[in-house]
Amino acid sequence: MSDSALLALRGASFAYEDGPPVLSGLDFEAREGRALALLGRNGSGKTTLMRLLSGGLRPCEGRLTVEGHPVTYDRRGLTRLRTTVQLVVQDPDDQLFAASVSQDVSFGPLNLGLPDRQVRDRVAEALAALDITALADRPTHLLSYGQRKRTAIAGAVAMRPRVLILDEPTAGLDPDGQERLLATLGTLRESGTTVVMATHDVDLALRWADDCAVLTPAGVHSGPAPRVLGRVDLLREAGLRLPWGIATAQLLRSHGLLDATAPGPRTPEELAAAYVSPAAVERTPADG
Repeated sequence: MSDSALLALRGASFAYEDGPPVLSGLDFEAREGRALALLGRNGSGKTTLMRLLSGGLRPCEGRLTVEGHPVTYDRRGLTRLRTTVQLVVQDPDDQLFAASVSQDVSFGPLNLGLPDRQVRDRVAEALAALDITALADRPTHLLSYGQRKRTAIAGAVAMRPRVLILDEPTAGLDPDGQERLLATLGTLRESGTTVVMATHDVDLALRWADDCAVLTPAGVHSGPAPRVLGRVDLLREAGLRLPWGIATAQLLRSHGLLDATAPGPRTPEELAAAYVSPAAVERTPADG
């Protein structure tokens, strides 16, 4: 673990009142400018971990740090944390409550006491980032599920956080909606936002993330996504399957089609681009 981490938990333990420990002695970090996927079976503590990182919960033991500085849990400390870290929960209906999209997105900046002009600028910026400017005046109860997801994320983006934490952001979205959301997250990362995504989708994690953190009963295991997601023993312990891309790379190596040190394909499209000729892709069944 590095002391230069942007956001970190050190020796953190947490238990809900009258319950067993959910997390014990956990070390976790998110590094600036990286995309990190958080994986684990239901009940592994992912939601608790995300709430600890965003200040919604306080560790029973250990500490939360931002750039190596311990977070304080008074009003000033939590305000500072929430301008650095924003959590978007899985169900957007748990996060949206204002009458219109623009009103909902403006809630956080208004609570910071910003001047009206700055609030308007932040709302416009966040709506544009999530490609929902046209929905600014739309009542939130008339939004589709995907639009509600984007609005919830826009509300977090309007706070201009350095770390954006998303709980299963692609859940419930159709393939096109997932691709659009991933493109949006890519744009946010290019602008300097560190993104942490909790997901059960190992294929998405391999394709999207720079780093992975896998929660198991024995603790958290983290590192570069291809290395972590290639550990069959770890995935089995976490109740996860081997990603498609890792299995494909193993097959290619076993047939001498991929060098042992070369990265494998992360998506079917990458596989087709590398190993299938254009003529084969264009051939129709009638061509034989």
